[in-house]
Amino acid sequence: MARDAQEVWQAGDAYERYVGRWSRLVARDFLGWLDHTPGLRWVDVGCGTGALSATILEHCAPAALAGIDPSEGFVATARTRIADPRARFEQGDGQALPLPSGAFDRAVSGLVLNFVADPGAMLREMRRVLRPGGTVALYVWDYAGAMQLMRRFWDAAAALDPAAGALDEGTRFPICQPEALAALFREAGLEAVVTRPIDVSTVFESFDDYWTPFLGGQGPAPGYVMGLTDDRRAALRERLRTTLPAEAGGRIPLVARAWAARGTVPAP
Repeated sequence: MARDAQEVWQAGDAYERYVGRWSRLVARDFLGWLDHTPGLRWVDVGCGTGALSATILEHCAPAALAGIDPSEGFVATARTRIADPRARFEQGDGQALPLPSGAFDRAVSGLVLNFVADPGAMLREMRRVLRPGGTVALYVWDYAGAMQLMRRFWDAAAALDPAAGALDEGTRFPICQPEALAALFREAGLEAVVTRPIDVSTVFESFDDYWTPFLGGQGPAPGYVMGLTDDRRAALRERLRTTLPAEAGGRIPLVARAWAARGTVPAP
């Protein structure tokens, strides 16, 4: 069993190697699903290391973008990686955004909603900072289903350690399903709510490419790995090595699915 599995969200580079690189692929598809007329004002809630923010700046021609995240380390990484003068990044709570009401056109978020204490409060804050007619939109991993790099991990961990099931995001985060997301959006007072899956290919060049990011300690699964004793960590590593669907050359082709939702702020 893990000695002390914890969720840590501070080291930007470690997060990038773990899921940040795949989030960037989802972000492009996600933004293509939204109206991104040039000149809009955007806010990225829980901006992390800037994966979604960078994609907005590259593809949506915003007038301005505000990125908010509670992690000082992630904000520092985003500032270092994104020098665009249209963007600003600051530390803040998604459930109490340090932003004025009605100041933005789009409020978006990637892979964050399930990690806040009160998801409804975050959605209400995203609605608050938008003008009437503005769009709230976000995406979360399909932990219980086709987010395969995590699903494969937790299935292997639970086979060796039944207590790992209590940490499995697929069990812990039931809101990461389309019906639950749509219900939260409607409860926050948003209209024209729709959801959709977004699938991206996550091809690992080798087993080490898959395994090494779990040693970075960023997030529930890596936190679990680093809380294991050395022998139990080695046992989990070998179980994954033998159960992942590796091709003859060692590449491991998986799929990552995210569920996206969007809704509109009603007119007063």
